[in-house]
Amino acid sequence: MKYNLSRIMLKAWEIYRKYNIKFSEALHRAWLSAKAEEVNAKRIEVSKKALGITEDTNTWSGWKKLGYEVIHGSRALFGCSLIWGSKGDGVVYNAWFFGKSQVQAIV
Repeated sequence: MKYNLSRIMLKAWEIYRKYNIKFSEALHRAWLSAKAEEVNAKRIEVSKKALGITEDTNTWSGWKKLGYEVIHGSRALFGCSLIWGSKGDGVVYNAWFFGKSQVQAIV
């Protein structure tokens, strides 16, 4: 697996500034995040495949970053456990995913 070193370094600086920790620790957390991305992507794909979901999906905050909002009252299509690497402890958290049909563009 090849990693985008520039992206990892940018993430390390972001973590360093946000948490006010040693840079070596920030770099370690950035590497944990990069390694967790592959595992998280696989978990999402397995969950989608198990439920037979074919449309594009994202979390509520993920859709918001892309310029969409989840329609009020929509229920998540599925949820799965993901790894949170940027805090350095590898905590597992539950993420809920909404489909493209459940969002609208922010105006």
